[in-house]
Amino acid sequence: MLVDSHCHLDFPDFAEDLDAIVARAETAGIGRIVTISTRVKRLGGLIAIAERFPNVYCSVGTHPHNADEEDGIPAAELIELTQHPKVVALGEAGLDNFYEHGSSAAQERGFRAHIEAARATGLPLVIHTREADEACGRILEEEIAKGPFKAVLHCYTGGRELAMKAIALGLSISFTGILTFKKSEELRALAAELPADRIMVETDSPYLAPGKFRGKRNEPSYVVEVAKVLAETRGVSLEDISRQTTENFFRLFSKVPAPKAAA
Repeated sequence: MLVDSHCHLDFPDFAEDLDAIVARAETAGIGRIVTISTRVKRLGGLIAIAERFPNVYCSVGTHPHNADEEDGIPAAELIELTQHPKVVALGEAGLDNFYEHGSSAAQERGFRAHIEAARATGLPLVIHTREADEACGRILEEEIAKGPFKAVLHCYTGGRELAMKAIALGLSISFTGILTFKKSEELRALAAELPADRIMVETDSPYLAPGKFRGKRNEPSYVVEVAKVLAETRGVSLEDISRQTTENFFRLFSKVPAPKAAA
């Protein structure tokens, strides 16, 4: 069994064949899917999808690209929205200096509000960080000092320093199809070095299809390709990496019910 810990089933790319996409994932052995929020205001659509499929769950949060649009949403509102049984995480929230979407101030305010909500609920925060290693590391250290919280740095492409800082703070790291790209040697070297109990896999679909499907729409079933490369990188079997990443997922996303075998 594998888990796609991060995708976006509510995006228009999936509108016409969502049932088939979820069915293909199930056939491929993907036992759980988490569809990740990018706008709090659109949570209703995510919940509708999660309620439609037994093995699909969702998060609630504001992507840093939308930080200005949803600036000022307090942690209390996020906490309230996590009461729904299918909402199992906060985010994605964080910092993005690659695209000029969302002002730095609004991104940081949102990031800290989501951390506060994660700390209060015990649910994991899905962190988006791109071209912002120094600022992200600083905020994580400042916030951990206020009290522990669970989090994963998703679709990791940052440097070794931030990754190791996150690990030292008790956080996890998740990899996408980028790990499979030919030019991702440094990322694979990092993936080989990280502690086994802190790694996960995801698709971030409909984006970032693994090398085998490069140029096509990504989907949750393709997380198998990420797991294959992660296993090869770490010198273990696909069965071992599937077991390890799935165990790591259920430990972090503890609100998601685990099958008896996984539990």
